[in-house]
Amino acid sequence: MSVKNKKEKSTSIAIVGTGFGGLAAAIQLKKNGFHNFKIFEKSNSVGGTWRENTYPGAACDVPSHLYSFSFEPNPNWPRKYSAQPEILSYLEHCAKKYGILPHIQFNSEIESASWDDQSRIWKVKTSKGETLEYDVFVSAVGQLNRPALPSIKGLESFSGRIFHSAKWDPSYNFAGKKVAAIGTGASAIQFIPQIVNQGAEVTVFQRTPPWVVPKPDRKYFWFEKLFFKYLPGYRLLLRFQIYIWNEIRMIAFQKNNHANKIVKWMSLSHMKKFIKDPALRQILTPDYPAGCKRILLSNDYYEALAKPNTRVTPEAITEVNTEGIVTKNGTEKYDAIVFGTGFKATEFLSPMKVIGTQKQDLNEVWKKGAEAYLGVTVAGFPNFYILYGPNTNLAHNSIVYMIESQVRYLISALNEMHSRGIQALVPKLRSMETYNESLEEKFGKFVWDTGCTSWYINSSGKNTNNWPGHTYEYSRKTQKIDLSKYDILSA
Repeated sequence: MSVKNKKEKSTSIAIVGTGFGGLAAAIQLKKNGFHNFKIFEKSNSVGGTWRENTYPGAACDVPSHLYSFSFEPNPNWPRKYSAQPEILSYLEHCAKKYGILPHIQFNSEIESASWDDQSRIWKVKTSKGETLEYDVFVSAVGQLNRPALPSIKGLESFSGRIFHSAKWDPSYNFAGKKVAAIGTGASAIQFIPQIVNQGAEVTVFQRTPPWVVPKPDRKYFWFEKLFFKYLPGYRLLLRFQIYIWNEIRMIAFQKNNHANKIVKWMSLSHMKKFIKDPALRQILTPDYPAGCKRILLSNDYYEALAKPNTRVTPEAITEVNTEGIVTKNGTEKYDAIVFGTGFKATEFLSPMKVIGTQKQDLNEVWKKGAEAYLGVTVAGFPNFYILYGPNTNLAHNSIVYMIESQVRYLISALNEMHSRGIQALVPKLRSMETYNESLEEKFGKFVWDTGCTSWYINSSGKNTNNWPGHTYEYSRKTQKIDLSKYDILSA
């Protein structure tokens, strides 16, 4: 491709996904004068994970006024923690307000993106058979986009209904049905109370109990909504207060910390309030440090488990047959099996193929665990940026804050390329190695490193997902691109 006219920010950019990451990138590109971009969306509407997850009870566990863009506050959040419909509506509003919809190619999944060493462009192949060319390739598919189903013998033979929380059928009537709920993660603790309340007879198959603490949720009073709308300073102060409190919470994820003990006490006290049966209480009590797996927020999970139409069992599933589930105690019939088993979070960009310099396949490069420089760029992959990439997930604060930091870094890189006539930037291998070595050193201080199984850890035992620090540290590191960490390809 020819060198771009410095007076025009005509760099061509491909973005994959229309969740928080893709929309944030698109909006900031437009604000900074980059208009030659297209977003590829596999579905027919925006929203990402908040479009896909429509199971009953779906909601966020980060307060609404922080789980939103800093540049687009919403004074109309109905409650402290918003449900899926409100968050999806917010994302749709952002896409319309900032004129992003004309830039989106819907019903187009990216099959592959290949870097051409000679022309120094990305060749992007879509599910429609198109091969398009772009200067820059941005992945905003996130970490929670591919549902994970456990490998259970005979599952395909089951004659009843099978759901995954991310592939919900809202037309199914659970009333009077006998249901097996498999998994007790963040999605499961939201939908289990809902189907219990619909009159289903529910058996919860629990492999590992979660630490569950009360969710400080409520509807906003009418006068609070007025303050949010007409006193922006009040709204900003609330957002800052939520942010600071969440940053303080990070202490609870450090080993041998009193804050960690407080979380345990909160969870056990919460459980005792609803679970009176000592045997059930023992089944529901975790044997690992709080925070090693994701700490969950719920006001109705334990209450649902205590109801007469609910049973919790730690029995391992041997197989599934036509009628139901087989354990060592025999076969039990079920009308439906519902999975709350999360996502293939450590696989990141799969099944999309990303091919870098010298025909390197990113899935092969990441075979032992995904790594990136600042969680955003990868050695050997020029002009390639990842939003919500490796080691940028949070256990204590809002991922939207991290995404905005990454988008700011992307814009900084594009502006440097534009002003200096740079054709491509690729992080030096040593820069990426040094950065990830520093992360490994930090992980030893956190409870994620205490041996429990979680979606933060890949099959090799490597923590590929979490950021081991405060979010303001990450924000500072991504404030502006440091070109000394990159190999520069000029025209």
